Amino acid sequence: MLNKLPRPALAPARPFSNQERDAVYRAINERRDVRDQFLPAPIPDDVLLRLLQAAHNAPSVGFMQPWNFIVVRDAKKREQAWSVFSKANDEAADMFSGERKATYQSLKLEGIRKAPINLIVTCDRNRGGKVVLGRTHNQQMDLYSTVCAVQNLWLAARAEGVGVGWVSIFNESDMRELFQIPDEIEIIAYLCIGYVDELYTEPELAAKGWRQRLELKDLIFEEEWNRPTKT
Repeated sequence: MLNKLPRPALAPARPFSNQERDAVYRAINERRDVRDQFLPAPIPDDVLLRLLQAAHNAPSVGFMQPWNFIVVRDAKKREQAWSVFSKANDEAADMFSGERKATYQSLKLEGIRKAPINLIVTCDRNRGGKVVLGRTHNQQMDLYSTVCAVQNLWLAARAEGVGVGWVSIFNESDMRELFQIPDEIEIIAYLCIGYVDELYTEPELAAKGWRQRLELKDLIFEEEWNRPTKT
């Protein structure tokens, strides 16, 4: 006979007040990928813990909670991480040509040394065991879950007046070696975190002419792929 599962704890789904709802949308709309606006002020431990708790409260497939967080404060370590970025950034610049390359080289693409905290978010793909509920047919779901944790942290940071920048330009093997990350652990995000007192009013890459936001109406289909929506 199967053991009976405990009765799920349910509570009323109280709608947000207008003020609470607007605050959520404000955090979403004002979230920015910060690269150069970081202040040197340290982030108190209780604030950092709130951000990490927000990340830890993210949804995850099979409730496997595959994430870990490496907090990097040491200036020497951040300098070494910047060297890893700088090497890859030079390689990336060579993938563009002409005016596009010049524009790329003019962009500030990270805040590794300026932000007082760097944070590496990883995914342990073995945490839920060999067979994970919800990952049986899509093996990428644990990776997507960890990205949800990053987004939770990012929105919570905006509410705290803390800026976050996502560094994606690095050779993974170099970063693994620097931070002693095992091969079986996936590096999902390298984040720069620090207080800010000003932010771009639109995404920085849009403000600097690299790319503009697409029209939402062009991205919505009705019932099947490529059928325009009536919305």
